[in-house]
Amino acid sequence: MPTSISSSETLEHSINTRQLTMIGIGGVIGAGLFVGSGKAISSAGPGIVLVYLFTGLLIILVMRMLAELATASPETGSFSTYASRELGSWAGLSVGWLYAYHWCVTVAFEAVAGAAIANQLIPAVPTWLYALIFMTALTGVNLAAVTSFARFEFWFAMIKVTAIVLFIGVGVAAILGVLPHFDSPGTSNLLGHGGLFPNGLTPLLIATLTVFFSYFGTELVTIAAGEAKDPVRAVRKSMRSVAWRILIFYVGSILVVVTLLPWDTAEVTKSPYTAVLNLLGLPGAHTIMNLVVLTAVLSCLNSGIYSSSRMLFSLASRGEGPRVLARTGKSGVPVKAVLAASSAGFLAVVANYFLPTGAVFTFLLSSSGAVAVVVYLCICGTQIVGRRKKAAEENAALPVKMWGFPYLSYVVGVVLVAIVAGMAFTPATRTPLVLTAIVTALAVAAGLIHQRRTTVPAGNSNTTLAETRRQ
Repeated sequence: MPTSISSSETLEHSINTRQLTMIGIGGVIGAGLFVGSGKAISSAGPGIVLVYLFTGLLIILVMRMLAELATASPETGSFSTYASRELGSWAGLSVGWLYAYHWCVTVAFEAVAGAAIANQLIPAVPTWLYALIFMTALTGVNLAAVTSFARFEFWFAMIKVTAIVLFIGVGVAAILGVLPHFDSPGTSNLLGHGGLFPNGLTPLLIATLTVFFSYFGTELVTIAAGEAKDPVRAVRKSMRSVAWRILIFYVGSILVVVTLLPWDTAEVTKSPYTAVLNLLGLPGAHTIMNLVVLTAVLSCLNSGIYSSSRMLFSLASRGEGPRVLARTGKSGVPVKAVLAASSAGFLAVVANYFLPTGAVFTFLLSSSGAVAVVVYLCICGTQIVGRRKKAAEENAALPVKMWGFPYLSYVVGVVLVAIVAGMAFTPATRTPLVLTAIVTALAVAAGLIHQRRTTVPAGNSNTTLAETRRQ
């Protein structure tokens, strides 16, 4: 039966299709692309392009599964809501709180990271003050109305997309030799410094883990769909275009970098995109890239507050979180959920003022580092179970379907498990995996306890008291 929610617990459906599509596009381009790609290139060599391509294809399949779930039933809680429905309350609670926790940590980290970048541009202002300004401004944006978040994220995404498209355009012109005063290197940087795989295949496996986490954020559009005017159409349009977005923005730009620059230069490790712009003689390249990265960081900060607050709202609405987080203000914004989500960022401001940044964030970042794998495994399991539960006519009516079901779905699950195994055997990722496993175990335990306490003693064992009260 449909959920009955009081007017004080209702979100506004005011995000238009254009905004939601741009939110989806912007969600693909994170600060990790501009900053984190340097280490991956320097360890794996030019073959890193194939890693981005392979990992991108995996993410495309995961997002296809999520699109199937989201277009069939657009919900603010997205995969958490679907997991509760198909796997049980324990699964939805666990993955929902893990996701909210991850983004709260990310909000804190991005506030400090953005402050550090801004301090490079204008050193006179201390980093803690920059962090406070960013947190206050974007918390205010999220408190005002969902349309405020959507407008800001639309323009943040527009700046990121414009920057990366211009970068690729200029880079391709340089590769083709049509730029004045620049001789195209041809394939010398791709094949002349030890070949595509100068360090063997092992670094490719390690780089896969780094690249995998840089794609996290593409699921944001399905969370925002719960407040969209036409969610099914918008999600279908956005998720169907995820393939070309990944191929162009990630694979295309990385191919430009490794074609124009030798993979083993120090400049690539520090900032590959800045290094390319410097090579092409673009004045102010460092400042330009700092501004682009700052935009990406602020976009991530804005999205983090939004996505974590909406996940907290969804959990509370389903009885899987404090009920107070499900209350909305006059503008339809879950005010207390927004404040709870942004509180981590404000705590980071205080910590940044009194303590060294590294001492504050090492544990938090490590313990949330592998949450992406947990979320994607949950999406995979939910889609498989949900599709098998449906009758033939229900499957035929799905607006979006996973390709090659059930075979491709199982392949995705196996690859995701292999990534977890790879993290266990890689020293650099072993600690984040262990800490995330501990946090996940605690979340699952809390979910199982919650489900046991709220399960109706008689009748259907899969029906909980919280669900009964809402029906």
